[in-house]
Amino acid sequence: MDSPPHNSSQDPPLDLPAAHEEAPREPVLTLPSALTAYVVLLAVIHLRVLLPPELENWTIDVFGFIPKRYDSSLLNLQIPGGTGAKVWTFVTYSLLHANLTHLGFNVLWLLPFGSALARRFGAVRFFLFLAVTAAAGALAHLLTHEHAVAPMIGASASVSGAMAAAIRFAFVRGSFLSFNRSDADTAARVPALPLSRALRDGRVIGFLAVWFGVNIIFGVGAIGIDAETTSVAWQAHIGGFFAGLLLFTLFDPVPRVRNDAADASSQDVSDRI
Repeated sequence: MDSPPHNSSQDPPLDLPAAHEEAPREPVLTLPSALTAYVVLLAVIHLRVLLPPELENWTIDVFGFIPKRYDSSLLNLQIPGGTGAKVWTFVTYSLLHANLTHLGFNVLWLLPFGSALARRFGAVRFFLFLAVTAAAGALAHLLTHEHAVAPMIGASASVSGAMAAAIRFAFVRGSFLSFNRSDADTAARVPALPLSRALRDGRVIGFLAVWFGVNIIFGVGAIGIDAETTSVAWQAHIGGFFAGLLLFTLFDPVPRVRNDAADASSQDVSDRI
């Protein structure tokens, strides 16, 4: 006997597990490629410490920033590097570090601020900005240490410049230091505050007070990374910081906003009942 035709519409529904789509999670820390490349470059250059002492000292003399190099009264003192070093050392000194602590300290400060800045500027603007703030730091050091023979090295002026530039937009609603933070790319591209408006923001003023206070304590107190051989070139920090704060607009590709719009967008917490 033939069996009756199978009617699938009468079968009880199968209990299949429901598929749930999970929203992609943003990694806790993602670095833009420009910043990653810069940190790798600093690490590779620091391998110079593996060179013989004579060659390592030569690299410091040729690529470190030495104010005495620009002293017109020099007669018999020969500094390696020649005329070219008077140009390139305004930037190359920032790629050298005294030790791993010095390098690590600068990288740790650069990660949060430099990450936002690299996303905002793009690679070319970001690298050019680091070079300009390094040069500004070297100029400040030269003006305050005119006859110094000791080389200055370290990325601190560039790091300071990145921090100064980042606070122009860091506290704006949706940015990376606001309470209503967006994803990393969006947070890095919120419209920046005009400088006059930023300098009236209590959070920016507080940041400036802490930053300058720390630099004064370390500089005046001569607290160095290695107290026996190294002191903090705090004048270079300040030179890089002011350059970053004042020159930010020249590098920023994000359109400006009106003062009244900036006032509204800078509020982190909306009114709640």
